[in-house]
Amino acid sequence: MTRNSPSTGCSNEPDAILVEITETLDACGIEDDTYQLYEYVDAEALEQLLASVDGDIAVQVTVEGIRLEVSPEGVDVLVEDHADSAGE
Repeated sequence: MTRNSPSTGCSNEPDAILVEITETLDACGIEDDTYQLYEYVDAEALEQLLASVDGDIAVQVTVEGIRLEVSPEGVDVLVEDHADSAGE
């Protein structure tokens, strides 16, 4: 799997995770009026989890078919490496 991060990282502002996830999905062509983010992830719980961990942590979530990995550093789009899956 490779990662493609269109964003620069999370800030400590309230709802920063929501904004970054929404911007990342928008960059992937998914408009914010086509989904309800709360149906896919509890953003408040996600923000609390990321803020409370001292080590490395990443949470994966799929929204409208787009696989995301959310960490304290930001939101990455997970892209399947077709070379790895071609031999299966």
